[in-house]
Amino acid sequence: MLIGSKVLTALSITALFFGVLTGCSSNEGRILNTTNPKESTISILIDNQIEQDGIRAVAANIEEKYHIKTEIETRPSGAEGHEVIKTRLATGDMADLVFYNSGSLLQALNPEQYFVDLTNEPFMNNVYDSFKKSVMVNNKVFGLPFGNALAGGWLYNKKVYRELGLSVPKTWNELIINSDKIKAAGKTAVIGTYKDDWTSQLIVLADNHNVIAHNTTFAEDLAANKAKFATTPAALRSFEKLSEVYQKGYLNSDFKTASYMDGVKMLVEGTGVQYPMVSGILNAIERNYPDQIQDIGFFPQPGDSAETNGMTVFMPAAIYVNKSTQNYEAAKKWLTYFVSPEGVKTYHSKKIIVGPFALKGMKFPANIIPAVKDMLPYFESGDTTPALENLSPLKGPNLPQITTQVGSGQISAKAGAVLYDQDVEKQAKELGLTGW
Repeated sequence: MLIGSKVLTALSITALFFGVLTGCSSNEGRILNTTNPKESTISILIDNQIEQDGIRAVAANIEEKYHIKTEIETRPSGAEGHEVIKTRLATGDMADLVFYNSGSLLQALNPEQYFVDLTNEPFMNNVYDSFKKSVMVNNKVFGLPFGNALAGGWLYNKKVYRELGLSVPKTWNELIINSDKIKAAGKTAVIGTYKDDWTSQLIVLADNHNVIAHNTTFAEDLAANKAKFATTPAALRSFEKLSEVYQKGYLNSDFKTASYMDGVKMLVEGTGVQYPMVSGILNAIERNYPDQIQDIGFFPQPGDSAETNGMTVFMPAAIYVNKSTQNYEAAKKWLTYFVSPEGVKTYHSKKIIVGPFALKGMKFPANIIPAVKDMLPYFESGDTTPALENLSPLKGPNLPQITTQVGSGQISAKAGAVLYDQDVEKQAKELGLTGW
């Protein structure tokens, strides 16, 4: 199902600031565990880069309340993780609960075949419709929100910005001017961490607000084979920005082998000053460098005009129920508790808030960190756009490899855009989209 930009409006994104839950429902067509639920064990599969403390705290409470044990399995992140999930689903070797992306990457997994339809479960009642649309296929809702919505843009060291007399950039040209000054001061202007190839995508992904500002129907046109990245100037510009950062020598010398945790260390120490990133990484900063979290700010990826300055927002990840589970009743209890007020409080007691909720009734604490405070004006003004993967069923799985090539100077921006168009075409044909 194509999610149009007119459906997921800035208002629906702003509404994500508040959320809560309960429930249980029918089990038609599912294989159920008929044993005593007190003896149940639920297996969950998560990305190996997800912080587990909050999940383990929830699992401990679930075991105490319902005598349901939780076994946590991990998988790689990025394209490798996507292939692991596809393989395990196809072979029937999948955990009971699957933690994975919402949006276009879900579409590529054929959710109707592998995941339980959660549309009528009571625990879905207080989930915002804007999120449901990101996990919906043929009017069936397959996912429950996990964590916060995330902002895509640039984290920066506020302390170094003050020392160098820099202002938050509202245009790409202003970002380049800042980067030149940072480089002249002997610091890394733009942190690159391509060992974790998913991080190489952020300049392209976070630019979607600017793409849509210039081409309001780009998401729909891309899905209908009426637009391409390589031939749409605003979309090609995203790849050009990624290439420019490399061409101007802004990256750290070890950007090809540095991990995202290396990038976090550079950012908090101020040896690296700007980091194109998704706001979820603020959890790792707070966890490992709590004394420096107040020094980290955030700004959206600038476009070429200050008049259209705004922020790209990624819907929360989701939890899906394996259609072949033999523990569905226990899985329902797990999910019901996870999104209950107590469950949400338990989960977030082990982590900071890094973006808006997809659950009704949730409120931000008064002591939110500076980077999240920097995001609030954009939500409040409605100057936000969902990430392309939340507006379209298409996100080519090879984007991390392509952006790594562009971002390290191996290929040009145009060549990267052409490769990505080919990647998208292959996925569109696999999904059977009209027009391909």
